[in-house]
Amino acid sequence: MARKKRIGFGLAAALWRALGFLLVSALCGVLAASLMVPGVAAAGLAFRTSVTFFNGLPSDLAVVPPSQSTKMLSADGKPIATFFAENRVKVGLDQMSPYIKDAIVAIEDSRFYEHAGVDPQGILRALVSNLTSGGRQGASTLTQQYVTNVVNESLASAGRPDQVILSGQKSIGDKLREMKLALELEKKYTKDQILEGYLNIVFFNRDAYGIEAAARHFFSTTAKNLTLPQAALLAGLVNSPTFYDPSVHPDNSVKRRNQVLEAMLDQGKITESDYDAAVAADVGLKITPGRQGCAGAEMAPYFCDYVSHLILNNPAYGADMA
Repeated sequence: MARKKRIGFGLAAALWRALGFLLVSALCGVLAASLMVPGVAAAGLAFRTSVTFFNGLPSDLAVVPPSQSTKMLSADGKPIATFFAENRVKVGLDQMSPYIKDAIVAIEDSRFYEHAGVDPQGILRALVSNLTSGGRQGASTLTQQYVTNVVNESLASAGRPDQVILSGQKSIGDKLREMKLALELEKKYTKDQILEGYLNIVFFNRDAYGIEAAARHFFSTTAKNLTLPQAALLAGLVNSPTFYDPSVHPDNSVKRRNQVLEAMLDQGKITESDYDAAVAADVGLKITPGRQGCAGAEMAPYFCDYVSHLILNNPAYGADMA
């Protein structure tokens, strides 16, 4: 039975890859035909050109562990200070609450476990919605979002933050590269590996990169112990971390949290009673600000400064300061 299910999923994945490729290629062909070549007969040429272009896009993505915080400890193992460029603590999927996994999929990519990296159905839905309502509904899957985060993290780590591309700045070429990399990524990693990577790298707040740091920052808890309303609020943040920041825009964050809860209810992830209780719950923020460097040293700040100075001025440790 398990083998049949796996074969079925593999066939479905192959079909989605093919459909996704055809949709993207057709889109390129239509654009090329309408912008570059007059006449209907040129559409076939444009389509073939788009196929060649898509096949020539980069397909290798180096997924390296994102940067994490570094702790300075005393001789007896007590923490002195924490240093980071991005405040992040990587955790496994088994160290995350089931609520956060269900919440992020429900609100960001409800078909995550059905598509193969690119969701043609989602693209068509967003296209129709944007054409009819004049809005800007996105169609990026979680895998595509993960690709973007990995690429941007690599650029930032390489000292090229000026090359980071924000969502609103992506060209058609950028989106096509993102799609190609997402399709290839799904061939190498399982859905759970992609979801774990995404939840560890995504930005929640300037003091919180990844779900563990976000849980600690906003609720002084861990990713594993997040409650349903807490998880829904954090899942809602990633779409617009500033606009939905509960410490700055509490009304926005509650409205967004409830949208996440409604999506979870509609998709059968929670019961009606779960939904009612979570919607009625207070936000209950318990902010723990990020304490960076020796300025936030828990003990011996002068010793911390001394050790930091020695390390930063020792060529054996390299040029990086984070």
